Amino acid sequence: MNENEQQMPMDRREFGRMLGVAGAIWGMSRVPASGAPKAPTDADGKVIPGFEKTKDEPTRAKGWQPVSDRKVKVGIAGYGLCKFGAAFFYQTHPNVEVVAATDLDPGRCAELAKAVGAKKTYPSCEEMIKDKSIEAIYIATDAPSHARLAIMALEHGKHVCSAVPAVFGFEAEDEAEKLFNAVKKSGLKYMMNETSTFHEDLYSKRLQYHAGALGKIIYSEGEYWHDGIGTLGSYNAKNGKIDEFGWRRALPPMWYPTHATAYYVSVTGKRFTEVSGLGTASYYPVFQEADNQYHNSFGTEIAMLKTSEGGISRMGVSWDMKNAEGEQGRVYGEKPHDNSIVGSRPPLPPSVGAGGHGGSHGRLTNNFIESILLDRKPIVGIGDALNMTLAGTIAHKSALKGGVWMKITQYDL
Repeated sequence: MNENEQQMPMDRREFGRMLGVAGAIWGMSRVPASGAPKAPTDADGKVIPGFEKTKDEPTRAKGWQPVSDRKVKVGIAGYGLCKFGAAFFYQTHPNVEVVAATDLDPGRCAELAKAVGAKKTYPSCEEMIKDKSIEAIYIATDAPSHARLAIMALEHGKHVCSAVPAVFGFEAEDEAEKLFNAVKKSGLKYMMNETSTFHEDLYSKRLQYHAGALGKIIYSEGEYWHDGIGTLGSYNAKNGKIDEFGWRRALPPMWYPTHATAYYVSVTGKRFTEVSGLGTASYYPVFQEADNQYHNSFGTEIAMLKTSEGGISRMGVSWDMKNAEGEQGRVYGEKPHDNSIVGSRPPLPPSVGAGGHGGSHGRLTNNFIESILLDRKPIVGIGDALNMTLAGTIAHKSALKGGVWMKITQYDL
């Protein structure tokens, strides 16, 4: 039994009690969420994709019941372009006390501390991790630092919630091994904040799948289309600034795959086992630079993947398409779909907004905090996080070799 099946065993009667939320599941409303920070924008003033899909959900607290009166002491790291440090409602959760905040930029650090109500600040996440009063760390830093900081936090006895991806770059496979071992050795909670997991459409299919309503998934698709991300400002480790020469510059699409790959892994809890990837050269000049930091010319990458239950998936990530955007996916099982059945996502504390990326922000935080309080596996634990991420890492390697099939290392506790 894998980690998601342990977290959510369900028979058909249990499933039936969770059904009944009517309405179409594919459309996402675009009204601001209560208590959410202002949506971040790019250099042209356009709202960054994902934040335009922000749900208010006035009935989000219906049926919510507190699980504890204890407050988890949390430290928050990172207040970059997307302001993720304050965008996931830790500061308003009834079971959280935000005790510290950090960002490498002193000005952003002060802004983050004010936004989340932290009384203590630290000049770096490494320093904050040493604070013995902190129980859990939320890592919302630049992608290249996620695994290193998560490992350090686990080694210092902290639970970890990390922004995506879990591991990154040329060292991703080595990082995966080290991160998995750190989680296993520590016995602490590790969760990756994959927002697609709590998209209304995905979560509905997740409930149906675990109730046996879909059967084996024969074919699945996931897509993350975000025009121009390879030119978007991001943290630049060379000067400590957010600029056009940061980690996103010429980013290989499949190094940031999890918004797409969640549309199989988070539905089923099963695994991608092999991948064949193809890429197409970007028309953006930063990808055409022969010496760009990742030696990458691909602005679009498509992966075909084999799954552990014998199915096939197609996952795509693109920075180049001006007529498509967002995160979406589809799953097709052995059994007929019943599109009149819509599963209800978990309710939230009244003080916690649903937030951006289709109302996922608040639910991810609530799931992580409840995993600590109830000592249960988080919804995107280490096995799911690494499989979603490495599927893309290895797809990019395959694309560089013309699409050769390559195996994906498996990690499960």
